[in-house]
Amino acid sequence: MSAIKTLNPKAEVARAAQALAVNISAAKGLQDVLRTNLGPKGTMKMLVSGAGDIKLTKDGNVLLHEMQIQHPTASLIARVATAQDDITGDGTTSNVLIIGELLKQADLYIAEGLHPRLITEGFELARDKALEVLEEVKVKREIDRDILIQVARTSLRTKVHQDLADLLTEHVVDAVLAVLRPKEPVDLHMVELMEMQHKTEMDTALVRGLVLDHGARHPDMKKRVENAYILTCNVSLEYEKTEVNSGFFYKSAEEREKLVAAERAFIDERVRKIIALKKQVCDGTDKNFVVINQKGIDPFSLDMFAKEGIVALRRAKRRNMERLTLACGGMAVNSVDDLTPDTLGEAGLVYESVLAFAEALLIIVKVLAQNSGLDPQEAIVKLQQEYMGPQPAVGLDIKTGEVLIPVDVGILDNYRVKRQLLHSSWGVLPPSKQTFDDD
Repeated sequence: MSAIKTLNPKAEVARAAQALAVNISAAKGLQDVLRTNLGPKGTMKMLVSGAGDIKLTKDGNVLLHEMQIQHPTASLIARVATAQDDITGDGTTSNVLIIGELLKQADLYIAEGLHPRLITEGFELARDKALEVLEEVKVKREIDRDILIQVARTSLRTKVHQDLADLLTEHVVDAVLAVLRPKEPVDLHMVELMEMQHKTEMDTALVRGLVLDHGARHPDMKKRVENAYILTCNVSLEYEKTEVNSGFFYKSAEEREKLVAAERAFIDERVRKIIALKKQVCDGTDKNFVVINQKGIDPFSLDMFAKEGIVALRRAKRRNMERLTLACGGMAVNSVDDLTPDTLGEAGLVYESVLAFAEALLIIVKVLAQNSGLDPQEAIVKLQQEYMGPQPAVGLDIKTGEVLIPVDVGILDNYRVKRQLLHSSWGVLPPSKQTFDDD
């Protein structure tokens, strides 16, 4: 001890028994935090970050990642538990509870004078016996969709409320089965989670395809194409600066124009090769053509594609490029020099979804509900659940908060007013041609 004090006068020295008590106390504290999470009836925890962001969860893995754990023993337990989730996807809370309980039991025996080494040896024997019993009680089942749904539901109901768990269960299983390849490990990176802030968790849906978070960048390109060939490429279709600092000196303006034309011709030649492939496979058929590029496409190239009826998307994520080849077939290419029909994938439907405008229209309902003393979000949910189509239209009873059919109760509005409202609100927005600008 004196040696430690010599090295660091401010050091705090704890005896073995004292250090052991502190470590066990830390494990108990972590166990008490997660205890109430366990099971479908577990309670939610509210996490408030330093920036004031609020999260509600009872998933042990999320809690352990978000909590600021300072004690080394508690931190070690948290790492073990999160490793459990990384390997199996479940069991984080149970892991913490079991570790905490083991240390509690060990504390009782240590208080009676039993050496910790003997306790750990006994725990090891008990673990081996428990594994033997587990082998005996396990039930073998042929893996099919129903079995996977039961397993997923059991896990999800311990993390979210029952209604959401039942909704997510089938989506999760179907998503995994969609990317499953025989006799190969499941690549979960092929399943993408996209968060939409404008709806509730009960609006979660599975898209059996690929959703890209950007659309075509030319106003004349189609918003929807069916029966399309998909070219997945990683080729620069825009003018790029040199990778090294270099300068060019011109004798005249004509020489500069020649260099600019040569650079433009280099990119145009690449675009023409893609257009030639499109004509080869689509002429004389009802097929369409879509280009999805990981690199950029400049406005001139977009204009050339639009004139040929090609839908072009640029700067797609690398992970989406991998998903594209899985979903549509074909192969990603890094050059347009040797394009053949074998490199193309196929998609039955490609379309661009525009929801921002529709969401903006809901502000009317939200403000009506709010001014009437109702919950705006609850009102929106009720209306969306009852809405089956344009006929009959549904409305909100601002007295009761229930859904009604306006025509049945004599509520009529002017068609021309609504029509002009849509025209006026759209008219003050920037012209659509501005979307033609480069990113």
